[in-house]
Amino acid sequence: MLVLAVHGSPAPGAGRTTARLVQGLDRPTLVGHLDVQRPSLADVLARHPGAVVVPLLLGEGYHRRVDIPAIARRFHCTVTAGLAGEPAVARAVHERLLEAGGPGDAIVVAGAGSTWPGGVDGTRAVTRELSRAHPNLPVVDAYCSAAHPSVPDRVAQLRAAGFRRITIATHLLAPGRFTRVLEETGGVHAVSAPIADHPLIARLVLNRYESVRPEVLAA
Repeated sequence: MLVLAVHGSPAPGAGRTTARLVQGLDRPTLVGHLDVQRPSLADVLARHPGAVVVPLLLGEGYHRRVDIPAIARRFHCTVTAGLAGEPAVARAVHERLLEAGGPGDAIVVAGAGSTWPGGVDGTRAVTRELSRAHPNLPVVDAYCSAAHPSVPDRVAQLRAAGFRRITIATHLLAPGRFTRVLEETGGVHAVSAPIADHPLIARLVLNRYESVRPEVLAA
């Protein structure tokens, strides 16, 4: 059984976005939440011991390194790698940016943020990939919480440098508190949509699952 471990959000759009991802997987999949929503990941795994857990997370912070593995061990489940740093994530972010109207004259790659060592490496990886795609534009990272610089600070820096068509490339999975922060940021030309329901993310999740499934079946 494939179980997606997601953060969870009270925003109605979050559940709908995750549901579209599950539909794109085209195989039996359950969703367990780490916060806010139900069912919890622990509840799902208690009913499906031995499942394969794919963390639907873009960073390598507390949830990915501590929380999810601890819950999975209780129910003899296998946890795959997360999604951070994968080229498919950068491509999905880039395509969403193009759908939002293109890069403008400067790009801010906006991630959730983390205080954990390496917790923002995924956002930095996307920033590097978008810099390669747009070598003549400034492409910089920024964060919604727990890391610096903040998104408003980055936008203010770029505007002070004379840029006026600043676009935010959203390195987030689903609508929620952080996407609202991005949409309310002043002085930007466009904000791209989150990426959980992008087909590239579905393909990456399936690849994660298939990478450990032979080991699970042989156990």
